[in-house]
Amino acid sequence: MVMGEGDTDNWVIQVNQSLTNFPDQTSESKLWDKRSIYKVSPCIADLNNKAYRPQAVSFGPYHHGEDRLSPMEEHKPRALLHFLRRSRKPLEEYLASLREIVGSLMGCYDPLDPHWKGNEESFLRLMILDGCFMLEILRTEAQSLVDYAANDPIFSNHGKLYIMPFLRRDMLMIENQLPISLLERLVAVETDRKKGKDYVVRLILKFCSSSGLTSIANVDGLHITDGLHILDIYRQSLLKQANPKKPPKHHMVRHLHRDSGGGEEIIRSASELDEAGIQFKKVKNGTLRDISFKNGVLKLPVIVVDDTTETIFLNLIAFERLHVGAGNEVTSYIFFMDNIIDSNRDVALLHSRGIIQSAIGSDKAVAKLFNSLSKDITLDPDSELDAVQNMVSDYCKKPWNVWRANLIHTYFTNPWAILSLIAAVFLFALTIAQTVYTIIPFYK
Repeated sequence: MVMGEGDTDNWVIQVNQSLTNFPDQTSESKLWDKRSIYKVSPCIADLNNKAYRPQAVSFGPYHHGEDRLSPMEEHKPRALLHFLRRSRKPLEEYLASLREIVGSLMGCYDPLDPHWKGNEESFLRLMILDGCFMLEILRTEAQSLVDYAANDPIFSNHGKLYIMPFLRRDMLMIENQLPISLLERLVAVETDRKKGKDYVVRLILKFCSSSGLTSIANVDGLHITDGLHILDIYRQSLLKQANPKKPPKHHMVRHLHRDSGGGEEIIRSASELDEAGIQFKKVKNGTLRDISFKNGVLKLPVIVVDDTTETIFLNLIAFERLHVGAGNEVTSYIFFMDNIIDSNRDVALLHSRGIIQSAIGSDKAVAKLFNSLSKDITLDPDSELDAVQNMVSDYCKKPWNVWRANLIHTYFTNPWAILSLIAAVFLFALTIAQTVYTIIPFYK
């Protein structure tokens, strides 16, 4: 449809009115600060759409009402009744507390459908139902909910074994998050403000510790004082060390990108680094940031690869991409691992060093997983791991390191080769001695 001159004039009037009411930089910054839960754009989701869509349960407005998730909806009102009966607080008290922050809760979602913006009461009902259900699920790992029946399909031992793994996976999806402030408010009302965010963070860490990419050895030792939602808190747990003895090192580094033409060198694969004389050692109870290189030794944290690894990593990467200020540590880790893993040989090497623990089958499948995770990711120019990659590359360029590696791989890989080398050296020494003893009489 072609716009007439009158339509253009109306549009000019609307733009001018909007310009008059346009917020200043401070107000606009506060608007963006609220947002922490995002819908993944098609350019990201098309790589693996299933990784961002919950398969068992929906939390929040983005996937609410989808037919495939309806079986779990019937359990939410029942969980709410258990929650209310145990807390001995009326529902009205929870509603009153959440009404105070309903605008902030709505502001966490980017975007939020107009249906929810225009109906605060429906949004509040959704928040309470989903929030109480999430708290009940989180508590299954930290405490025993004895008020549920022994044959409860969700909160029984049977449910913990067969249902909770699927719920845990869905609770770590970026589109399936609830604001931490919602859970904090519900707990505050429940406990007469005796418990708040710290308690909720402990619940989340305990719940996520049983399905970690890296093991959370000491949940109580982790100091996470702030978080936006479960995915954010879980991400911090993968990056923060329990009871750290010293702060992590930060490096001023250069930009490194897979397709850059500026001459930056990509780190070699694990098998090539091994042939160049670099040793691989695992970091016990390490975080994803614990990658270091010194004196020819590359230290890496232990990574557990299972059926949920791809989904969890993709959502962590998406969160770092979409949330300003989140950081880039997980993305940098994936970029680094993709560089050193090119084939099943590299996975087998890292597995033999105890760095990769796989539960998905072949080494080839693990290599394919890491190679697919790094598609279309951009590495931050201030990534810490760039310094490590540069040190490794410089080490591989030194001739002495290459010669020593060739000597080790040629003559010291098995006992027979060592014996052959010793015998050769011994025979060579005897030959020299025989030559010397033959020449000495001639000169005398």
